[in-house]
Amino acid sequence: MITDVGKSMRLKRVIDQAGVSVVCALDHGMTSPTFLEPLADISTRTAEAVAGGANVIMMSKGMIRLAAPAFSPNTSLALLLSASANPEHGQPEVVQVAEVEEALRLGADAVVLFTALGGSTEARMIQTLARVGRATAELGVPLIAEAEFPTTYAPTAELKEVYGFEYLRRNVRLCVELGADVVKTNWPGDEDSFGRLVEAANTTPVILAGGARLDDGELLRRMDRAMGAGAIGCSVGRNIFMHRSPEAITRALSRVIRERWTADKAFDALQEDLSEEKGR
Repeated sequence: MITDVGKSMRLKRVIDQAGVSVVCALDHGMTSPTFLEPLADISTRTAEAVAGGANVIMMSKGMIRLAAPAFSPNTSLALLLSASANPEHGQPEVVQVAEVEEALRLGADAVVLFTALGGSTEARMIQTLARVGRATAELGVPLIAEAEFPTTYAPTAELKEVYGFEYLRRNVRLCVELGADVVKTNWPGDEDSFGRLVEAANTTPVILAGGARLDDGELLRRMDRAMGAGAIGCSVGRNIFMHRSPEAITRALSRVIRERWTADKAFDALQEDLSEEKGR
């Protein structure tokens, strides 16, 4: 089918020739309970991530109109289709705010849908996921499903304690069952558990969510361990655009993912990069 060819072609850009994906999520204006100041200059944040090695940028339909000049010819757009209603609550409601057809008109290679399960809105969430899955299959657009804890604005350890590992595993599998081509999920706390999430995805590529702010060493260690457990890359937002050097931390993540540097080696190189930037 022609749409199968279209999806395959787009996936080649989302997942690069090395079989990996370095995604920078600049879509937090749609989900955060407060405005995150670094996003005030979306074009600069985009340019920094691209310079550091991100091959995919996640953002909204409004921001791509501003940030498009910062994309390289090889940078893919993953358009976020959802926003969080009442994000200050412990479990905000996910609402669809854009269509797959809009993503195509804007030149996107993929669409993204945040998937939050549980509570009174679960049935509507599953219906939305199924509807988007059908549309992406019909139009030949890869779907990146964010199979995450209901809110991403708390430390992962706290969220794991509240919702548990099985919440993530069920979410990952449900997203695959309903048509996800790539699944983004949280760090469950250890490499073995992440490997079980990869198994639940049943060969569908899995990328690690960056989550709440971490120190650089921990971020790189998690990425290294996730790659060892079967991840094909990352989708990182705050740990990139709120970093003192978004370009340098993106480069460090890219080294772990693309070149399979150890976390320690990437961390040492990051410190050198930061020292050089400070000395300029």
